[in-house]
Amino acid sequence: MFGDLTSAEKLYVEPYIDAAFTRKAPGDKFSALINPATYTCKYEFEYDDTQAGGKSSVQLKFNKIKPQKFTFDFLFDSTGVVKNASVLNISVANPFAKPVSVAEQIEDFKKKIIEFKGTTHRPYYLKIHWGTLLFKGVLNQIDIEYKVFTTDGTPIRAVAKCSFTESIEDDLREALENKQSPDITHERIFTGAERIDRMTGQIYARDTCYIAVASFNELDGFRKITPGTKLYFPPLEK
Repeated sequence: MFGDLTSAEKLYVEPYIDAAFTRKAPGDKFSALINPATYTCKYEFEYDDTQAGGKSSVQLKFNKIKPQKFTFDFLFDSTGVVKNASVLNISVANPFAKPVSVAEQIEDFKKKIIEFKGTTHRPYYLKIHWGTLLFKGVLNQIDIEYKVFTTDGTPIRAVAKCSFTESIEDDLREALENKQSPDITHERIFTGAERIDRMTGQIYARDTCYIAVASFNELDGFRKITPGTKLYFPPLEK
């Protein structure tokens, strides 16, 4: 369930106030006590399977791609087994200090990630960072399982099973969905029957960028291009 207890690079979550992820929420990020050994990314596609009467089968028609789902577990521990961290002050590890209680750790987690913000009338938007992983979305479900207890019933270990849903800001989503948008890099194979100025005009809605495109592709010129050459048309600077 969980990975290396002593890994220097911890998975962490940064809360944001806005959907464009430009305004960080006040306070510190939340760092995992222990990195997970696994996490799950779920991609789901929706098709229309409406079937006409009298038909034995149906041709599925693509409808949409649903937002990506991302799930993994957070560990909260006050048994004293985990010596390298307190989630309330991840940078300080005092082997003689009393472990922060599980209840306090969960409250810190809720404050930094789950807490409903009165000014925006919604929970935070979240960025999850770990190595090459960068996930932007919202927390849509959390199940906390209490696993180990003291003799008086106080929990000293718990696991929060979290499910996140991808959230993409509208401007980026529209650019990604619009395959002709000049805000994303295009790739074309030059056939020899085309002209780079016309190709540039089709992508950027003006043909005056062809010299810059030729330079970007490190072409010797723009009049004689070898058929089969792969050309890249970069995003326009705004």
